[in-house]
Amino acid sequence: MAVPKRRQSNARTGSRRAHDHLKPRELTYCPKCSTAKPSHVVCPNCGYYMGRVIVEPKEEK
Repeated sequence: MAVPKRRQSNARTGSRRAHDHLKPRELTYCPKCSTAKPSHVVCPNCGYYMGRVIVEPKEEK
């Protein structure tokens, strides 16, 4: 069975894990209502995507 001969140092472990972090999602602004939203997603405020209405917006009371 393959077993490491020596213990791996904390520096080497940290160097290996340096690229494992999560990045926050990039936000873009809706051209119609200027609400911040994730890219390639229907706008939750006005329902627009790619220049046309995809989802009818809910009317607030």
